[in-house]
Amino acid sequence: MKSTVEQLSPTRVKLNVEIAFEDLSGDFDRAYKSLAQQIRIPGFRPGKAPAKLIEARVGRQAVLEQVVNDALPGKYSEVITESDIKAISQPEIDLAELVYGEPVKFTAEVDVRPEITLPEFSSIAVEVDPIEVAEADVETELDNLRARFGTLVGADRGVTEGDFVSLDLSATVDGEPVEDASTEGLSHEVGSDTLIEGLDEAIEGVKAGESATFTSKLVAGDHAGQEAEITATVNSVKVRELPELDDEFAQMASEFDTVDELRDSLRERVSEGKKYEQAGAIRDAVLEQLLETVEFPLPESVVTEEVESVQHQLVHALGHDDAQVDRFLEAQGKTRDEWNEESKVEAEKSVRTQLLLDAIADKVEVEVSQDELTQQILMQSQRYGIAPQEFISQLQQANQIGALYADVRRNKSLAEVISDVTVTDTNGETIDTKAFFGGADDEAEDAETGADETADDDA
Repeated sequence: MKSTVEQLSPTRVKLNVEIAFEDLSGDFDRAYKSLAQQIRIPGFRPGKAPAKLIEARVGRQAVLEQVVNDALPGKYSEVITESDIKAISQPEIDLAELVYGEPVKFTAEVDVRPEITLPEFSSIAVEVDPIEVAEADVETELDNLRARFGTLVGADRGVTEGDFVSLDLSATVDGEPVEDASTEGLSHEVGSDTLIEGLDEAIEGVKAGESATFTSKLVAGDHAGQEAEITATVNSVKVRELPELDDEFAQMASEFDTVDELRDSLRERVSEGKKYEQAGAIRDAVLEQLLETVEFPLPESVVTEEVESVQHQLVHALGHDDAQVDRFLEAQGKTRDEWNEESKVEAEKSVRTQLLLDAIADKVEVEVSQDELTQQILMQSQRYGIAPQEFISQLQQANQIGALYADVRRNKSLAEVISDVTVTDTNGETIDTKAFFGGADDEAEDAETGADETADDDA
């Protein structure tokens, strides 16, 4: 098989491939066996008809076309591997006219990863906020814990922020009732802003048995994006009473005997949470600096595919109804053009990030172990509330195992960069990132420990 590679642009190549006819002999054998099982020829058992009779029945050209169609994906993959091409899109294949006994020729255009020049990671420096645990943070944790053990009691007064109410909602558009915007007995925490915009302000001061009417845009259903007149009837008003913050509460709500011990434990929890927030801030800061520093072209077809993927999620959620999509966007204060532009910007950043991290992973030779992949699968399955085996089955059906592997590899590559980056907080203190991101020293130590354990086992 002969092939040449033509560079069409920094992100696209064209392959010119020629397959000698005799190189397809094995493919012809497989095709004849397959056709022999499908075709019934008098005097021959299924699968036993000779090639000449099969050719006579279906035609030599039809056999050739099947052979080429079956062989083409494998031949294309072979050329990609031999040419060391990092393809990142589906190829556009143009097959020349097929003539029996002559070489098979085809061209394939495909997007490839661009050449990316990476900086010295040790030259990167970022700054993040320091870890500060305020007593107010600890008190908030205490209040949240007390709320879990609180009780709701009726309040004979108008609604105020923080109350829990039971509501009946109804809506009309142009005087016509909107069935899918009506409900009864809906529980709601006032001030949470989890329902219709303007609801909390409208029912403030309203007592049980009273109603309030206000205007708001509907965000879902057949009338999404349209102004509706909404009536909210308050059925009941309740307030949460919290238990006293004393040693008795500490014993009931935790494994501690005193409030002071409970408070110290919550302070440690808040501190750990702040550390994880800081780790996230470091990761984001390093990635943003890399994206700003490293310039490279993006493959247009890959960006277009990412835009379609981003937009498909909303379109699918709205039943592929263009009118619904327009009303939803109107409710968000966006036009189609603005949505398209936002989607493109989001897609370009996503593609740029993936290509950049892939290049880093290649440079530092990142590998993903089976244990690391399994751990990621377990974490993802827990996040979605799905049994691990079922989650794996879904990934396999959607052909997403490779994508998950790539995500783990990219995260590891970014962690490798962070281990070389200088990180300080706004107070000027240097931050040791190894606690969250590890580093080469840790890997060397792990390897040394493993070697020692192996030597002990051998002894």
